[in-house]
Amino acid sequence: MPSPLNKPDHSHQDYLYRVRHSTAHVMAYAVQQMFEPKRVKFAIGPPIENEFYYDMELPCSITPDDLVEIEKLMKKIIKEKIPFVQEDWSFEQAREWFSNQDQKFKLELIDGISDQELSGENEGVSESGVSIYHTGEFTDLCKGPHVDTTKECRFFKLLRVSGAYWRADQDREQLQRIYGTAWSTKNELHTYLTMLKEAEKRDHRRLGKELELFQLHPESPGAIFWLPKGTTVYNTLAQKARKLYLNSGYNEVRTPLIYDKSLWQASGHWEHYRGDMFTFDDEEGKPKSGLKPMNCPAHMLIFKSKRRSYRELPFRLYDQGVLHRNERTGALSGLVRAIQFSQDDAHNFITKEQIEDEHNRIIDLISRIYQAFDLDFRAVLSTRDPEKFMGNVPVWNQAEGALEEVLKNNDLDFEINPGDAAFYGPKLDFYVRDSLNREHQCATIQLDFQLPERFDLTYTTSSGGSERPVVIHRALYGSFERFIGLIIEHYAGAFPMWLAPIQCVVMTISERFVKYGKEIHQILIAKGIRSEFNSQDDKIGAKIRQARLEKIPYMLIVGEREEESRTVSLRAREDGDLGAVDLNSVIEKLVNESDLDF
Repeated sequence: MPSPLNKPDHSHQDYLYRVRHSTAHVMAYAVQQMFEPKRVKFAIGPPIENEFYYDMELPCSITPDDLVEIEKLMKKIIKEKIPFVQEDWSFEQAREWFSNQDQKFKLELIDGISDQELSGENEGVSESGVSIYHTGEFTDLCKGPHVDTTKECRFFKLLRVSGAYWRADQDREQLQRIYGTAWSTKNELHTYLTMLKEAEKRDHRRLGKELELFQLHPESPGAIFWLPKGTTVYNTLAQKARKLYLNSGYNEVRTPLIYDKSLWQASGHWEHYRGDMFTFDDEEGKPKSGLKPMNCPAHMLIFKSKRRSYRELPFRLYDQGVLHRNERTGALSGLVRAIQFSQDDAHNFITKEQIEDEHNRIIDLISRIYQAFDLDFRAVLSTRDPEKFMGNVPVWNQAEGALEEVLKNNDLDFEINPGDAAFYGPKLDFYVRDSLNREHQCATIQLDFQLPERFDLTYTTSSGGSERPVVIHRALYGSFERFIGLIIEHYAGAFPMWLAPIQCVVMTISERFVKYGKEIHQILIAKGIRSEFNSQDDKIGAKIRQARLEKIPYMLIVGEREEESRTVSLRAREDGDLGAVDLNSVIEKLVNESDLDF
C-alpha cells in the first residue's frame, strides 16, 4: 500500500497565501509605476497554488524584458518596507475614488456583478461596504489578508505572461495576466524554480510528441489523436483496470453517446450543466438532445429497467465510454484538460447500511492502483453545507461518520472540508504526489442521495418493502487522458516495464546476425513481450542512442559471440550494461517484469 501523504501544515500554508497575495499587490504597484496610473486598468490579483497572478488591461503588450524591469521596481518597493494598510470604505467613497482613477473593473466589482469564477465578496465587497488595502501609492479593492510590510515579499520571481478574458468571458475585454511565485525563504524559492525547470522537461505535451505517444490538431481541438505507442499505454491501463474491476464484482456496460433532452432534464443536467454540454436541435431549431458529459444518467436507466432485490446490492456498473464536455478552447491543456475523454467510471448502487463497507472496498482498489505507480496519496472529505443539501440530516450525519471512519480504519491521513460537499451527498477526493512533489487530484468517490430520488429508483427489501438505494459515483484514475498525462510527467516518459509501449528492442551488430536476432524477437513476441527488431545498417552505438531516446527499458544486442553461445548482451535503461546473459534467462526476466496486475 502506498504511504499516505502527511497532512499539510496549514499555518505555513496560510502564511504563504498572505505572502503571495501581498506580492501580487507589490507587482501591481510596480506596473503602475511603469505607466501613467490611469492607463493601467487593474482587474483581479489572487494567490493560487504555489503562485499568484494579476490580470490587467495595459496600453501595450508585456514582454520578457518588461518582466525584468517590473522585478527591479518590485525589489525597490520591497526594500522600502512599505506597510499594507487596510481601511473600510462606504460604497459611495469607493465608487468615487475608483471612478476618478478610471478603474472600470473595480467599479464593476463594487456594483456587485458576480459570476461562477469570482464574486465581489472575494475582492472585498460585502453588503456593508468595501475593504481597501493601501501599499504606498497603490490602492486596491481587497479583503486581504496580507503580510505586515513589503519586506516579507522579497523571495519572489515573475514567471510568465498570458492572456485572459475579464470574467472568463470571451465576449469581454482581453487582459494580460502576469504570473509570479513567492515564498517565505530563499531556499523554498530556489527549490520551486528548480522544480519548474524539471517540469518543463517533463511536460507531457513535449514528451508526447518526442516519444510519439499522441498528437493534438486544431482540426479537432480538445480531442486526442492517440498514436500506436500511446494507444498501447492507453489500452494497457484500460485492460488492467477492467480486469481489476471485473474481479471485484463490477459489471461492465457500454452505453450510447447521445440522449434525448428528457433524460438530461430528469437527471438535472439540462438545468444545471447544459452550458458544458454539446446539444443538438431538432428540425425546428429547438434543443432536442445532447452528447453525454458523464455516464450516470444512463446507469440509472439500467438499474431501473427491472425490479431489483436487496440480494443484488451492491450492484456495480462499470463504463469506459467516451465522454464530451464543452470546454472553452483557451482552457484546454493537452491531456490534462480535454473535450473528449474517457473515465474508469462506475456507479455502485447500495443500501445505506453498505456505505462504509463499499467505501472500504473502493479505497482498497485505489491503493492497489496507485501502488503500481509508486504514487503516495492523501484524502479530503467534503461534508454537508448546512444551507444547501438534499435529504435529511441524520442520513447525512451517518454517511459522513461512515466515511470518516473508513479513512481512519485505512490509516489514511486526511482533512475535512466542511460545507464543501455537493448538495446531493458527501464526497472523498484523493490527491497523489508525483516524483516532482506536485499534487494532483485523481480519484473521486461521491455519495449521491439525489439521483435515486430523481429517477425513482427502488429495490425490494428483505421484508418485502420498497427502499431507495444510495449511489456511489467513483472514478479511480479520473480520466484516462489526464492520468496518462500525469504518469508521463511522473516517469519523465520512462514508463515501467509493464507499461512501456516498447518493452525491449533486439538489435544486431551487423547483417550477419539478423537471423538470430529475428529468432529472439519472434520468441519474445510469442511470449507477449512488446518487442521491436532493429536490423538497420547503423553502428551499434547509434542504435543504442536511439533506444535511449525512445526510453525503451531493455536492449538485447546480438553479434557473433552471442549467436555462438545462445546469449544476448543485455543493456537496461536505468542500469546500463548487464553483460552477456543466457537467452532463456533473459526471456524469463522480461516475461516476469512485464507481468503486473493491480
